[in-house]
Amino acid sequence: MGKVRLAFAAAAIIAACGKGETGNGSGAYDVILKHGWVVDGSGNPRYRGDVALRGDRIAAVGFLAGAQARETLDVAGLVVSPGFIDMMGQSEINALIDNRVFSKITQGITTEVTGEGGSVAPLTDQLVLDDSDAMKKWHYREDWRDLDGYFAQLAKQGAALNIATFVGATQVRLAVVGKANRAPTAAELERMTALVDTLMEQGALGLWSALEYAPASYSKTDELIALAKAARRHGGIYASHMRNEGVRIDDALNELFQIARDAEIPAEVSHLKVSGRKSWGQMPRIVARIDSARAAGLDVTADQYPYTRAATALDASIPSWAESGGWDSLLARLRDPATRARLHDEMVNPKATESFYYEAGGGDGVLITGTFQDSLRYLQGKTVGEIAAQRHRDPVETLFDIVLAEHGHRTDAVYAVMSEPDVQTALKTWWVAVNTDFGGVAPDGPFGTQSAHPRAYGTFARILGHYARDLKLFPLEFAVRKMTALAAQRVGLSDRGLLKAGMAADITVFDPVTVADKATFEQPHQPSVGFAYVFVNGQKVLDHGRLTAARPGRGLRGPGYVPPGARGTK
Repeated sequence: MGKVRLAFAAAAIIAACGKGETGNGSGAYDVILKHGWVVDGSGNPRYRGDVALRGDRIAAVGFLAGAQARETLDVAGLVVSPGFIDMMGQSEINALIDNRVFSKITQGITTEVTGEGGSVAPLTDQLVLDDSDAMKKWHYREDWRDLDGYFAQLAKQGAALNIATFVGATQVRLAVVGKANRAPTAAELERMTALVDTLMEQGALGLWSALEYAPASYSKTDELIALAKAARRHGGIYASHMRNEGVRIDDALNELFQIARDAEIPAEVSHLKVSGRKSWGQMPRIVARIDSARAAGLDVTADQYPYTRAATALDASIPSWAESGGWDSLLARLRDPATRARLHDEMVNPKATESFYYEAGGGDGVLITGTFQDSLRYLQGKTVGEIAAQRHRDPVETLFDIVLAEHGHRTDAVYAVMSEPDVQTALKTWWVAVNTDFGGVAPDGPFGTQSAHPRAYGTFARILGHYARDLKLFPLEFAVRKMTALAAQRVGLSDRGLLKAGMAADITVFDPVTVADKATFEQPHQPSVGFAYVFVNGQKVLDHGRLTAARPGRGLRGPGYVPPGARGTK
């Protein structure tokens, strides 16, 4: 009898191997992707196989001979991978304005993580009032005040991709302290930590700071530790656009390590870079410092985009103390000759803080990519140096003039601050995930009149095509893992990032031979090529470069999420 039982067991195992890894349920599938190269996100070598979807889940992975489906797609020669996860996008509002999120889907992104500093919640009536001009220009409404409300709005309008968000440390500070350059009182800090607690229960992934920008730059380390502790109580992590990415990057890393240690929280370095010509060549040392911190027991990782130019606001070049009190205070200081002269000197001779303008090598390294005022659109695609030469004016004074002409609204700019060898060193690092650091846009959409950074369209394709295939910097499987399982694990999206039965059916199918980025700084609104299919929650959203009508994206909740009916019962 023992031999018989062993024989039956062996037969069962062999049958299971032949049918592939299966999930719950039986019968026909909704979709089968046949004969593809399965790159499952784990980093393991690719293999030929099939992937079956049922509903919003992966139902089976393996050799599925004879299986039936409503739709069978022959993907021979193509890579079938988990949907890509953008570890730092900016589409939380863009998705409400243009729910196609075209530039994301066309490079295989199925989930975006957002909330850098500023986040969709908490909102106050004053913060909504501050956004009133943007709402009028882009035709959207901030009808929510918390994360529950935002996710309800997202579900109502629909989106092509999933969105998960952190609670922004800047946002919490704005809601409680405002725009003043001061520390919160004990009562205010208690309110701030309570907001983090609330938003973590509503599904935030953790706490995210953006410490180079006012008013976040006014935050002291102990304030951030207190907020990080609140996030950690709910299983969240701490992410940071660090206080400095240039000559004082070591001080910034020390602060991040201290927050991770004192709050006992995993930490993520957002868009890891070494900024400014004086710092070029330092990336191997920075990576070694993070490796040492990890070896000493800190849980620190990072993410990056594969370009040598950064993108942020033009006013980010101005020392952050000048923004205390908000836009009106900044504009008043720029109109005051003595204060303006002081700011000019600090920008060309920075001493205490990083200067984007200085790190970019001056006006010729600062490219205007987007203006709020339509009357200034003629500046797009020109550097501050070029504009200054046309006006026969000093470049710094020209920058001040542009900020004043926007009347309290953001001008988008690109800064040439990184070196290619440093970018490649970070890319080759196994604990560095991938981000676009840009919102979803489209050539024919409302944001098509704005210029953009090519990373908006090309980030993931550039890594797969240029770096993995052409330069052979690392294997394709290594690149896919950075884009999928590594990211999902880091932010606690436990049902994403792997091709495995039972996981969410977020799937990207691409041609490893032709996948490529096409967007350039001169012509940024060009989608990537080589992507055959993209599925989000089991529904096809991209079919050979064309978006479908499906909008199956969801708001994804973090590990601390508590359903509304169960809150307050602990």
